[in-house]
Amino acid sequence: MPLLLWILLFTLMGGILSVIAASLFLLVPDRHHSLLLPHGVSFALGALLSVAFLDLLPHAVQNAGIEQAEGLFATVLIGILAFFLLEKLLLWRHCHTTDCEAHIDMDEHFHQPAGTLIVVGDGIHNFVDGVLIAAAFLTDLHLGIVTSLAVAAHEIPQEVGDFAILLQSGYSKTRSFFYNLLSSLGTVLGGVLAYFSLEHVHEALPYFLALAASSFIYIAVADLIPTLHKKTHPEAVIQQMALILAGLLLIGAIHHYADSFQPEAEPRYVGEVDSI
Repeated sequence: MPLLLWILLFTLMGGILSVIAASLFLLVPDRHHSLLLPHGVSFALGALLSVAFLDLLPHAVQNAGIEQAEGLFATVLIGILAFFLLEKLLLWRHCHTTDCEAHIDMDEHFHQPAGTLIVVGDGIHNFVDGVLIAAAFLTDLHLGIVTSLAVAAHEIPQEVGDFAILLQSGYSKTRSFFYNLLSSLGTVLGGVLAYFSLEHVHEALPYFLALAASSFIYIAVADLIPTLHKKTHPEAVIQQMALILAGLLLIGAIHHYADSFQPEAEPRYVGEVDSI
């Protein structure tokens, strides 16, 4: 089977199957959402922070080299400011008066721009995953298959958190599934572009990783944490911390498991591809 077909097949699997698996969350009856969604938000906070700080940023520095770390962290800072401005623009778009407080009342829901930002950030993350899958296949067929399975397993808990954020933002189940499915196609796009121009895509890859990390950090700090602060009684705080830690530990464990399958020369795929 042609290598490009392998890449298409497994980027589709890595992106779409993780969304389908995570969408089982949507089978929960609506009457239980008010109980489950706050817990889903706590889990999402832990998952997003874990992906940003234990996965995306370390890989960005590893691929770019320590000498470019300053530029990468500058990208994170610029990305956070850019997402702040993007959220402001989305809020203004939804406002019909000069006062938008009604649109950011988070007692019941996030404002919809929070859902938009999670789709944008997840799309960037999925694009990077597609590049990594293609690079693995161009190095070795077996490595490509294992990497794809690791990506799918890594994405499932994060997608569960994404669904929780979208539903809490006021999106319907159908729209939540559609937007997550749409962002998952970024995996296919990244895989195809990497196949045809891996060297050029690879050079920009660390900055894509840093930008994806900035989106997850911004969503966690600007949207999720303020919502969790709405509940201050001890039982709620204990539940929140337990689920945040669950998100952190689950992503961390999957990240460690996935890394055990990666060769030490992972950041130098381009040089390896030249020898194939």
